[in-house]
Amino acid sequence: MSNFLLTPGLVLWEMPLGETDKLLTILTPQLGKLTVRARGARRKNSRLAAAAQLLVYSDLKLFSYKDHYTLDEASSLAQFWRIKSDLSLLSLGSYFAELTSILADADAPNAQLLSLLLNALYGLDTLQKPPSLVKAAFELRLLALSGYTPDLSACAVCGNAQPETPMLHLTEGLLHCRTCLIPTPYPSHSASLCKDSLNAMRYVIGAEPKRFLSFALEGLPLERMGKATEAFATTQLDRTLPTLSYYHQMIE
Repeated sequence: MSNFLLTPGLVLWEMPLGETDKLLTILTPQLGKLTVRARGARRKNSRLAAAAQLLVYSDLKLFSYKDHYTLDEASSLAQFWRIKSDLSLLSLGSYFAELTSILADADAPNAQLLSLLLNALYGLDTLQKPPSLVKAAFELRLLALSGYTPDLSACAVCGNAQPETPMLHLTEGLLHCRTCLIPTPYPSHSASLCKDSLNAMRYVIGAEPKRFLSFALEGLPLERMGKATEAFATTQLDRTLPTLSYYHQMIE
């Protein structure tokens, strides 16, 4: 059975296919993560070319046949031109897309993840938020939405809600004081925080969806938050992401 489906969607990944086509991974709110073939998208003057690009958000008309999807028509809604014109921002956006693709389920609704990614890209592109702030907030919020929420309410050992030297245990996802060790096989596998970075992380987890970037943090507290969220993400997912490595190369 075949039919046409109408949905908005954001391209998370693209690769050439054959001489003129592209294979896309697209995140949609109701259909989830889809693999879509864009026929002729690499031809000059293709009507699909603009939409069949990484980090482009479009209204899509998909042709579905036996669980295979083909892009039939597309109308771009957001191109994120500032990100596209800056290699460091593009590499960061690519990392966001790869991380989201890993955590998004295929063929399952992902409206929250799509909204989060769009808001992060908007924060980089239009609001021109500091990339390090957007990165840290996005990593933490994405993990929280995907079932990896760290418990930052109080030290897991002594119960102190405001530790003087807070740390995040990267394997267990627990807050603890520097002097309070978590009784696990990885007692020192933690990232150092401070009062301001801890409060910012608590805000990001509990904020309204469109307000998760509405906080200010800079200097050492932001650096500590960024190191903690990145280490927490790579530890929980137990993998190294090529786009993250490339992003670090771009900003070093």
